Amino acid sequence: MTAPPEAPEAVTERRLHPVTPFRRAWAPVAVLAGWAVHDLDQAQRQLARLTTTTLLLGLAVLIPAAALYGFLTWWFTHYSVTDTELRIRTGLFFRRTAHLRLERIQAVDVTQPLLARVAGVAKLRLDVVGTDKKDELAFLGAGEARSLRAELLARAAGIAPEAAAGVGEAPARHLLRVPPGVLAVSLLLTGATWGTLLAAVAVPALLWPATHSLWTVLATAVPVAGAAGARSVGRFVGEYDWTLAESPDGLRIDRGLLDRTHETVPPGRVQTVRIVEPLLWRRRGWVRVELDVAGSANSVLLPVAPRAIAESVVARVLPGAAVPPHAALSRPPRRAGRRVPLWWRGYGLAVTPEVFAARHGLLRRSLALVPHAKVQSVRLTRGPWQRALGLADVRVDTGANRTVTARQRDAGEAARLLRDQAEHSRTGRRDAGPDRWLAGG
Repeated sequence: MTAPPEAPEAVTERRLHPVTPFRRAWAPVAVLAGWAVHDLDQAQRQLARLTTTTLLLGLAVLIPAAALYGFLTWWFTHYSVTDTELRIRTGLFFRRTAHLRLERIQAVDVTQPLLARVAGVAKLRLDVVGTDKKDELAFLGAGEARSLRAELLARAAGIAPEAAAGVGEAPARHLLRVPPGVLAVSLLLTGATWGTLLAAVAVPALLWPATHSLWTVLATAVPVAGAAGARSVGRFVGEYDWTLAESPDGLRIDRGLLDRTHETVPPGRVQTVRIVEPLLWRRRGWVRVELDVAGSANSVLLPVAPRAIAESVVARVLPGAAVPPHAALSRPPRRAGRRVPLWWRGYGLAVTPEVFAARHGLLRRSLALVPHAKVQSVRLTRGPWQRALGLADVRVDTGANRTVTARQRDAGEAARLLRDQAEHSRTGRRDAGPDRWLAGG
């Protein structure tokens, strides 16, 4: 006798938070607003033809239609978690089901825009290998979003489904918090801020003698000054109250003044760590730590921190690796100055048993650290001028589609680097630990 077929897996589908229809109801209104902005003259002519009665009737139709659209899109959106994947079923007219394999999830972040914080809801955003954009569940109750995040990470780590639902969020140990005053000072000491402000002053000063038109000067100066302010204020708002904590599922980041974001740096997925040191920060000993993470949009680990603290955090991201000191970085040969005058002094290279480290930049120094296990390929490139000077570049490609380059090295040294790095990469991949969530838990 043949065995009876296995019963299909029982899956419980869930809906989003009931506040979601209010958010989605704005979509038809946004379409009309977009049309009006795109053709402002035509929109004004059409509005001028409408009587008050017609306008009120239009609103009486538009508002219920938008509310119905929001309700129906919410009603036809479901999500469920199985043993192997997260399924998201959406679509009012065209149905779409996303199957997100748990083992391919790179990051699960919880974000709360300002109005969502007031309503007590949150958005769950997922980075998945092989996708260019994040899938999301918007919105869930704030507590439900955190518990679902914990469940997804637990199942991705191989914990049994019956235990994963109640495992809860892994405990975290606080590492540091960036004070708002330090963040504000660091932004004021950033060259890009002063460069934009200088342009806002210099451009009008040059335009006035040429045009003698106040409107031309204002039309140029106001946008430039606004861009300078928006850049600094935007970073301050986004990086406000930056808090870093360590847990078994990675390093957790909480940040944001208006919109709060709860992110996790996935363990084992970091391809490159960059320690950025702007010129005006060096006297205070501050640095910025940036990341390249495979399949994730996370790019900043620390917006500003003392160098010693930053290096201790880097050691947690890259276990066993140490940041090479400035003295350990070898410069290119002096003849590199014929090709890159002055700036060649900012180049440096160090290869340790754990990482390939390359530095560039004279005013804004950036030291990139690539673990040997994360190197996908290594290349030697030489232009005509470099061949004439006996120089070459060694390029290391990572899994995050980024390249770290050791610039203007001696040709013989570059050939040795090429051979040695290929061997370092093989041994690094062989000895590397698992990339799974909660691997250290």
